[in-house]
Amino acid sequence: MLDDLYPKVTPGPPKPSVIMQPSVFSMPPGTERYVVEGCGAVLIPIETGDRVTIINDEGGQPCEVIAADKKGKIDPALVSLTADGAAGGLKALLTSSDQSLRGLRMGLDARGIDLAQGRSTNFFDSTTPAKDQVEFTAARDGVVIIAAPHPNGAGAMDAEAQDTATPLVVMVKRAIIKPHRGFELPDPLADPVDDIRVHSATAESFFVKAGDYIQIIDKDGRQCTDFECFSARKLDKGIEHALDVTTTRTLMGHAYPMPGLHAKYYDQEMLPLVEVVQDTCGRHDAFALACSAKYYDDIGYPGHTNCSDNFNTALAKFNVSGRPGWMAINFFFNTAIDEHGVMYGDEPWSRPGDYVLLRALTDIVCVSSACPDDTTAANGWNPTDIHVRTYSGKETFQRSIAFRATPESEPKMTKQTGFHDSFAKHTRNFVEYNGYWLANCMAEHGPIKEYHAAREKCVIMDLSPLRKFEVTGPDAEALCQYIFTRNMKTLPVGGVVYTAMCYEHGGMIDDGTVFRLGKDNFRWIGGNDYGGEWMREQAEKLGLKVLVRSSTDQLHNIAVQGPESRDLLKKLVWTAPHNPEFDQLAWFRFTPARLNNESGTPFVVSRTGYTGELGYEIMCHPKDCAEIFDAVWDAGQDHGLTPMGLEALDMLRIEAGLIFAGYDFSDQTDPFEAGIGFTCPLKSKTDDFIGRDALIRRKENPMRKLVGLDIDSNVDAAHGDCVHVGRAQVGEICSTMRSPILGKNIAMARIDVAHAAPGTELEIGQLDGHQKRLPATVRQDLAAYDPTKSRPRS
Repeated sequence: MLDDLYPKVTPGPPKPSVIMQPSVFSMPPGTERYVVEGCGAVLIPIETGDRVTIINDEGGQPCEVIAADKKGKIDPALVSLTADGAAGGLKALLTSSDQSLRGLRMGLDARGIDLAQGRSTNFFDSTTPAKDQVEFTAARDGVVIIAAPHPNGAGAMDAEAQDTATPLVVMVKRAIIKPHRGFELPDPLADPVDDIRVHSATAESFFVKAGDYIQIIDKDGRQCTDFECFSARKLDKGIEHALDVTTTRTLMGHAYPMPGLHAKYYDQEMLPLVEVVQDTCGRHDAFALACSAKYYDDIGYPGHTNCSDNFNTALAKFNVSGRPGWMAINFFFNTAIDEHGVMYGDEPWSRPGDYVLLRALTDIVCVSSACPDDTTAANGWNPTDIHVRTYSGKETFQRSIAFRATPESEPKMTKQTGFHDSFAKHTRNFVEYNGYWLANCMAEHGPIKEYHAAREKCVIMDLSPLRKFEVTGPDAEALCQYIFTRNMKTLPVGGVVYTAMCYEHGGMIDDGTVFRLGKDNFRWIGGNDYGGEWMREQAEKLGLKVLVRSSTDQLHNIAVQGPESRDLLKKLVWTAPHNPEFDQLAWFRFTPARLNNESGTPFVVSRTGYTGELGYEIMCHPKDCAEIFDAVWDAGQDHGLTPMGLEALDMLRIEAGLIFAGYDFSDQTDPFEAGIGFTCPLKSKTDDFIGRDALIRRKENPMRKLVGLDIDSNVDAAHGDCVHVGRAQVGEICSTMRSPILGKNIAMARIDVAHAAPGTELEIGQLDGHQKRLPATVRQDLAAYDPTKSRPRS
């Protein structure tokens, strides 16, 4: 009877929420993780009993270990090891000009460690399998230096030998687990002028000279900090013009500045105050005020500590008038505006040690807070400290943005390619692309002229950010056959094939090219780092004897494209007798080569491209980039050679019907929907590969198709614009451009198959999708220019 009166309940206390997040927030107490990049090194303080494990993450990477006591004396017995090497790799790294090792050099100098006569303990070799590991325990307090030197000792990868340098992962298990007082501060970027701790729920003000740098660090991760600054000269005159985010958004055209072309913050009179030099988080807020008393009053927390009142207290020493609510740039505050215009927020993206580096453009008075909000997820429900360091303007820091290939990856800062200085002679307009700075367009020419040069003469452009992976070992062919949609068994040595890489459901991970260097040697060149991670995961799952090692930083590449590219390059390319002569290089073939003669600088040249024209790509080590560029440039003067940037490249590839990740395909798109169904030979490739069953099903039951559109309007369409038949949306624009050679707007669009037939009339919706329409017609071919590919084949 009672059961009928009361509902059934689940017995016991409530279960905690299950949240999957990066391991940095969930590692066991006393456990620390470090990544030693290929051709890099780290210094780690250790104490008696600490256990150190070194993992050869991608395989085939040598390791050098040096231990030193607290007095700086090198002693391998400190970690119960015996020295068996001269530490030649580490010494070579430290004598290089690599700025990423500046912190290590500072750490060695501060501890008086002289490596000149030091010897190392060496682990691993070129045959070491991925994930192999070694372990040792500290016998006394001191430091351990762990290096990942180049495998061949020369510091430069041999493109034929595929001897690339790859990361090591170091795990440290502390013998004594100390009460958790937060994460350790990262090493300073240089010798600090000032170190300022902004304790939780407080604010600190400080003065910074013009040209000096300000590093604002999220010490423990997921903590917001409001930042404001004023021109010190204006304050001296009694003018209190603070950094103004509305003015900044208007002038920069962005929600908030980031390193690069749109990097400055202004006051209300449009005076530039600071510029962003580096950013390892990439997610901030420039819309909301700093939290205020009224904000907490209105949500039911009267009297709550707030950033605006903390600003008033901190700025009083500079005689700045108080305000009930401060405009500010809210670093690490994760907000966005949804499609209904509603601002929402969530936990910050920032990890422990993430930072923003600013450069003062005039003498400024600054204030930074450690936000006290514990009523929302704004600070991860756990407000913590912020730390500020300032550095002299005499220091040099490259503009950079951090990116992570996976949630577990360490941040990698934007780099300059080996060709950067060569292109910098022609432009200052560089944009961040896939972890590198690439030229957007040239100062003298502009994208239209660069486009015509590619169609009529020849161009040279930097494509170094393409991700390269060396796939080697007895099971290399088996892995490639299983990973890629194309048939690797029919790919000859010296051959290149364009292919897709798919998940089990048929969605695309990436597209790219596979080079076959030997029976058991392949090179995958794609658009993202995750392709390599995916290949390693599958190899480990299947127990295959194969290494998949990243070589992106060891192989940089330029494209030389256009009708005169062959005549230009044949002046420069020397090939060995057992390889094809340059004139014999067929479409989608490659060969090792040298510059001018047998003793010239080595490189790899392939007859490939992304422009729809006859063209070639040249890969070489970064140290040889300037020489290679100069040789091509000098030889190209008789052929109208023009440097080209990303804007012109985008025009060329859209005309040619060539797809681009994030625009024309995603992991929700299969190769048939992406217009590259020819990469899936489901009948002739009889071996199984990842996604095959799903692709068979999706091919037999197509839903959408990538088509070419001719747009009967001079009004530009845009990526993401909806495509309609009457009221109904039947697709969306993927890529679009105004074609100089065809004299009209064209697009690639993904359309429901019911409306994808050539000649179908469609409408492109703008504004709300209905108030403004552009007429369009489905073309016969996806490519608007040379659909038969006669020009690259020529």
